[in-house]
Amino acid sequence: METTKKDFRIRLLAGVATGAALAFAVTGGVSAQDQGADETELDEIVVTGIRASILSSVEKKRASSSLVEAISAEDIGKLPDASIAESIARLPGLAAQRLDGRANVISIRGLAPDFTTTTLNGREQVSANNNRAVEYDQYPSELINGVVIYKTPDASLTSQAVGGTVDLQTIKPLAYGKQALVVNARAEYADLGALNSGTSAWGYRGSVSYVDQFADDTIGLALGYARMLSPTQEERWNAWGFPSDNGNADGNLVIGGAKPYVKSNELTRDGFLGVLEFAPHDSAFSTTIDAYYSKFDDEQTLRGIEIPLSWSGASLQDGWTADNGLITEGQFNGAEVVVRNDFVDRKAKTLALGWNTKYELSETWHLEADLSYSSVDRTERNTETYSGTGRGSGVGATDNIGFTITPDGSAIFTHGLDYSDPNLIQLGGPLSWGGGLIGAGVFDNDRGQDGFVNAPETDDELWAVHLSAEQTLDNGFLSSIEYGARYSKRTKSLLDQGFFLTLKEFAADQTFNTLPVPSQYLLDPTSLEFIGMGNMLSYDARALYESGAYLVTDASESELSRSTNSWLVEEKVSNFYVQANIDTMLGELPVTGNIGVQAVHSDQSSTGSAVRVVAENGVNTVQLLEVTDGKKYWDFLPSMNVAFNLNDDNKIRLGVAQVLARARMDQMNAGFELGYDQTTRIVRGKGGNPRLEPFKTWQFDLAYETYFGEGGYASVAGFYKKVQSFPFTTFEEYDFTDVLANAGITDAASNTGLIERPGNIDGGKIYGVELSMSVPFSMFSEALDGFGVLGSASFTKSSIRETPDSDPIKMPGLSKTVLNGTIYYEKHGFQARASLRHRSSFLGEVSTLSLARALVDVKPETIVDAQIGYDLSEVGIEGLSLLFQVNNLTNEPFTSYYNNDPRQVRDFQNYGRTFLFGVTYKM
Repeated sequence: METTKKDFRIRLLAGVATGAALAFAVTGGVSAQDQGADETELDEIVVTGIRASILSSVEKKRASSSLVEAISAEDIGKLPDASIAESIARLPGLAAQRLDGRANVISIRGLAPDFTTTTLNGREQVSANNNRAVEYDQYPSELINGVVIYKTPDASLTSQAVGGTVDLQTIKPLAYGKQALVVNARAEYADLGALNSGTSAWGYRGSVSYVDQFADDTIGLALGYARMLSPTQEERWNAWGFPSDNGNADGNLVIGGAKPYVKSNELTRDGFLGVLEFAPHDSAFSTTIDAYYSKFDDEQTLRGIEIPLSWSGASLQDGWTADNGLITEGQFNGAEVVVRNDFVDRKAKTLALGWNTKYELSETWHLEADLSYSSVDRTERNTETYSGTGRGSGVGATDNIGFTITPDGSAIFTHGLDYSDPNLIQLGGPLSWGGGLIGAGVFDNDRGQDGFVNAPETDDELWAVHLSAEQTLDNGFLSSIEYGARYSKRTKSLLDQGFFLTLKEFAADQTFNTLPVPSQYLLDPTSLEFIGMGNMLSYDARALYESGAYLVTDASESELSRSTNSWLVEEKVSNFYVQANIDTMLGELPVTGNIGVQAVHSDQSSTGSAVRVVAENGVNTVQLLEVTDGKKYWDFLPSMNVAFNLNDDNKIRLGVAQVLARARMDQMNAGFELGYDQTTRIVRGKGGNPRLEPFKTWQFDLAYETYFGEGGYASVAGFYKKVQSFPFTTFEEYDFTDVLANAGITDAASNTGLIERPGNIDGGKIYGVELSMSVPFSMFSEALDGFGVLGSASFTKSSIRETPDSDPIKMPGLSKTVLNGTIYYEKHGFQARASLRHRSSFLGEVSTLSLARALVDVKPETIVDAQIGYDLSEVGIEGLSLLFQVNNLTNEPFTSYYNNDPRQVRDFQNYGRTFLFGVTYKM
C-alpha cells in the first residue's frame, strides 16, 4: 500500500499498538501481565486518525485476557474532548458527574467515584478532595497519551478497587520511536457571556510537546507543558428546601427559601510532564524516570440574592396555586433578603514522581523495581460578604416576593425593591447570623456577622515501592509465573477552618447601622434577570476584604463541627501476590488468562478530636480531647481471568475475583462529639470510625465478543457483584474510659456507651449488562468509506440493604441506564464527529462547606459535543491542522432535587455552551 507524509502509521505489536491513536468511545486494552511483554513487530498497515485508533483498540481487546477498556490520544497532545474525564466517560459502563460545567469525577459500573482507584503509569494517585476520588481536571488531557480501565483485576494489580482502576498513561519516547515537536493552541468562549463584572467569557488553551531519541536510540526523552485559562459562566438558583408546615399552605409543600445567583469561574492550570528512558542495546537493563506536576488555580466570583421565604418572617399570601401537593405559584410578603457578593479561591498543587527499572536476570527470570511518590496540597478560601437594607432582622425595608416554579424545575421571581441601588443596599448583615460570635465571646448581640470565610486545607501524600519477578515457563499450560510485593504509606489530613467577618466600623462601637459600599469598590450592577430579580448591587468583594475592612474572628471556638471535621488518617499497606499466566489448549480451543491470589495487610490509624461542650454560667465552652485509634488486618483476594478463543473472530471471557475498595477517609476520622447527660450520667458519641474496613465484593464477569471487517466488533458483557462488606451507619459499644478521664468526668454510670459511626455490614448485590460496538460503514459499501459509528449501552441495578427487613438503599453514583454514541467521518484530511453521552437519574455526591460531602438526587442528563477539523497537509501545508469544537451543544443543565421528587429542585445550574477554535502544528 502506498503511503504519503500525511499518513499516520501504526504498527500492531503483539496486540499492543505503539502508534498514538484515538479511541474515546471504544473498548480494548491489555492486562497487567501484558504490559511488560516483549514487543514483536508484525505486519505494518497504514491508517489515519480515528480509524487508526479504532483498529488499535479492537486489536487490544482481541489480544487481552482481562476485562478492560481503553482510550489513547489521536496524536501527541491531541485528545478530542475538553478534558480527560469526558473522554473516559464515553467508555462502556462509565459515567461522569459535572462540576461547574466540566466532567470532574467518574463512576464505573454504577459505583461512586470513591470506589474507583486512579493510577498514573500504574502508580496510585492521591486526591485533592477529602476522600479518594481523583478529580480529573487536575490532569491536562494534552499530557495524557492513553487510559486503561481495569474492570476486573488480576492478582498483580495492587491498586485495585470495587468499581475499577483507571490508569492514566504518559508517552514512552523510545516506543514512539521518532522525533516530534507538537504545538497546540485553542481559543475558548462561553456563550453565556461575562455574567459578572470584572470577569471574561474568553479563555485559551495551549500546549507544547517534544519527543526525541538519542545515543543510537538508547535514550528517550519526552517533555510537555500545557496551560489552560478556562472561563465558566453559570446561571444558578438554589432552593433551601420545601417544608410542609407553613400555616397558610394547607399542608402543601412550599419553597422554604431561595438563592439565585450568577457564578463566573476562571480556572488557570499549568501542567508539566517529563519522561526519561534509558535502554542500552543488547542489554538486560532498562530504566525510566517520569515526573508530572500540575498547578491548579480556580478563582470564582458569585453574586446573588438570598431570599428567606417560608423559613423566615415572610408570610405566604392567599391565592397561591398548587399542583399535586406542591405550591408552584404564590407570593410572600415581608421578605428580608441578603445581597451576596462572594468570591472563592481554590488552589491545588499535584506532584507525581516515578522510577521504574527492569532487569533480565536470565532467559527465564525477569526482575522489576518501581518507586513512586504522589502528593496534593489543596487550599480553599470561600469568602461571603453580606449587604442589605438594614443591619439585623426586622430593621431594614422588606419586599414582597412572588414566585413561579417552571416545568423544568427552575424558578422565576417578582420583586418590588431596587436591589442595585447603593443608597438602599449597604454593607452589613441583614439577618442576624451572628450567634457564633456570641458563643465566641466577641459580641453580646447577634448582629455582628457581616460575612464568613470557609477555609479548609487538605494535604495528601503517598509513597510506594513495588518489586516483582516473572519466571517464564514452557510447559504447555503456563506461560509464566509472577511474584510481587508492594508497600505503600499514605498520609492525608483535613484542617477545617472558618472565620467570622465583621465590619470594623461596627466592631468599634457596635451600632446597628449599615455602611455604604465605598465608591472605589463599586462595579456595574449584575443582572439576575434570568431569575426575574433584575439588577443587584455589585462590588469588588475581594479587594474590599483585602483592604482590611473586616475584623476576622476564628470560628473554631464556637462551631463544634470544625474540630470534629478536622482529622489525620495514615495507611500502611503491604501487598503480596503470586500469579500464574495461562497459555494453553483446551482440546482444539486456545485458552489464555491468569489465576492468582493477593494477600493484603492493612495498618490504618487516625487522629482526631473528641469534642465536649460544657455549660458554665449560661456560656457554652468547648473542650477538645485528642483521640487516636486504628486497626490492623489481612485480606486475601483470589482472582481469575480466562479468555476462550472460539475462532479468529469470536471470543468468550470469564472473570472471577474478590475485590476491595478502601473506606472513605472522612469516614475513618477518629474524632467524635462527646455527649454526657448530667442527670442519667450516660455517655454517648457520634463521629467517624478509624477501624472501618474496606468495601469488599465477590465479582463475576462473562463477556462474548465478535469481530468483523476492519475495526468492527460487537460485545455483550454481564457482571454480578456480591457485596461482602459495605459501610453503613451503625451504633456500636465504645469504651470512653480515656476520653472521660481527659474530660474530668468521674461519675459516669458506665464508661461504656454507644457511638454512632460508620460500620461494615454484609449483604447485597450489584449487577448489570454492557453492550458495545464499533461499525465502520465501509463494510457495507466503498462509497461509505470514512464513515463509522461507535456506541455502548449499560444497564445496572443494585440491591443493598442496611438490615434484612429494610428497603434497598440508593447507591451513590449509580445510573440505571448509561448510553454513549459517536458518529464520525474522516477522509481526505477532513474530520467530523458528534458524540452523545446520557445517564439516567442518580444519587450524586457534591461538596458543601469545608469539603464535606452531601448526597443529592440528580436528574437525567444528555450531553452532546461536536467538532470538525481539517488537516492542511491536503493542500500542501505540512503539519498544520485546524479544529472547531462545541461542548454541551444542546445546553443541558445540571439539576438536583429533594425527597425523590424532581419537582422539588435543590439546585438548577445552567452552563451554556463552550466554543473552542484550535490550531495544531506538528514537526
